[in-house]
Amino acid sequence: MFIRKSFAVNLGGIRVRSRCLCGAAAAGPSGSIRQSNHGQEQQCSGTSIAQYDIAIVGGGMVGMSLACSLASMPLTKHLNVAIIDSNPALVNGIRINKQDPPDPRVSTITPATTSMFRDIGAWQYLQPYRHAYFDQMQVWDYTGLGYTRYHARDVDKDSLGCVVENKVLQSSLLLCIQNADFQKRIFPSRLVSMSLNPGLKSKQMDGISSEISRADLAKLHLSDGTCLYAKLVVGADGSKSQVRELAGFKTTGWNYSQNAVICTVEHASENQCAWQRFLPAGPIALLPMGDNFSNIVWTMNPKEALDRKSMTEIDFVKTVNHALDHGFGPHPTSSLLGKGNIFSWFGAGVPTSGNGGFEIPPKVVKLASERMVFPLSLRHANDYVSKHVALIGDAAHTVHPLAGQGVNLGFGDAFALSRVIGEAIAVGMDIGEASLLKKYEAERKPANIAMMAILDGFQKAYSVDFGPLNILRAAGFHAANYISPLKRSIISYASGEQRLPLFT
Repeated sequence: MFIRKSFAVNLGGIRVRSRCLCGAAAAGPSGSIRQSNHGQEQQCSGTSIAQYDIAIVGGGMVGMSLACSLASMPLTKHLNVAIIDSNPALVNGIRINKQDPPDPRVSTITPATTSMFRDIGAWQYLQPYRHAYFDQMQVWDYTGLGYTRYHARDVDKDSLGCVVENKVLQSSLLLCIQNADFQKRIFPSRLVSMSLNPGLKSKQMDGISSEISRADLAKLHLSDGTCLYAKLVVGADGSKSQVRELAGFKTTGWNYSQNAVICTVEHASENQCAWQRFLPAGPIALLPMGDNFSNIVWTMNPKEALDRKSMTEIDFVKTVNHALDHGFGPHPTSSLLGKGNIFSWFGAGVPTSGNGGFEIPPKVVKLASERMVFPLSLRHANDYVSKHVALIGDAAHTVHPLAGQGVNLGFGDAFALSRVIGEAIAVGMDIGEASLLKKYEAERKPANIAMMAILDGFQKAYSVDFGPLNILRAAGFHAANYISPLKRSIISYASGEQRLPLFT
């Protein structure tokens, strides 16, 4: 009941504001020109303006996954796609030295995401580089009152996830799109302004006859003076999305007053388990990265984050080991109420990994990268689409990193949007029509809001050190550890299956 109420409060808060602002957001783009240059329309270089089916603004992991997905499907591989991003690596290539320590910027991708990468042909380009599957995970509370151990075998899976450096993911997607038989062009530039109703009509574009009026296209002005037309503009340009701003979409959200410290660390032997401990200021995660390396994601208040970033390597390693072992409280025991366990009867006769006992994470012996600090927030676009425009990834939503779900939500958006575009082409619909794009929004918005509400609920529940609440949290850990159906449901949901624990 506590989980259900907490979920409803978070979900309801987003929906209420959405109703208030939805109309304004939908009306904003209609027939208007929105610019970031104080109302002065940009001049286009050259006399002809190229037309594309889709313009993807943002060539990061999520934007590139959309391009690769479109290139992989028979119904969409003929589309002409523009990718707009000022990152020079998209043109010059991404160099990865296998001998270097892992980069601290990593993603934990779910089995569902891994499967989708295989489907679009990107996984083959990732395999030669370092990536680490893990089949076990331990989560515990600093009070020493509760813990949970998950194992892939509990749901008949080979792994719970795979930790991959962002640059490796990005490189694999870039190689995938470069080697695809696909009409694409990368513009190494930035979006400056966007008109969603240019008001120009022409049937002759770059020498190619077209029956589509340019009044039915979006017009994009880039920072290098280039202009282009597109039937659909996809905002994959991150949490500070220019597409979202220019299209007039409103957002709901808040800052967490927390920063995340991330870095790569080294052990004396290989780490093969994902670890997460909830501390008074926020969770610390230790994620396997292959060889003897792990990734640290440590959430704390901004002052503590700056202190951790500036302290010596020796002191930092000591604080990490303290936080992962005996610091802040004792190790949990296998029972909440002494020798007996009130939850054990739920799992009677059903084998799980819950009886494996609490384990101490491997010691960190060395810092292997720079320490980076990022502020944390929750943001959600009240609308994902309007005529000619769709948002995916962080442009549509940002979440707390405590479960590593953010990029997986973005990949889910990309694959869902490509599928909807394919369905539209199959029946002869205009891919920029709002009624079509609403199908994508209807699929992804509930799934994203549900995950956001769950993660926000966890963040708030572990931000309070209060005796009775500590007992309830411990009971939740033990329930997840010993109630087999609940454990399987949690693992399946975290693995990317769209089923909420206990509600389906």
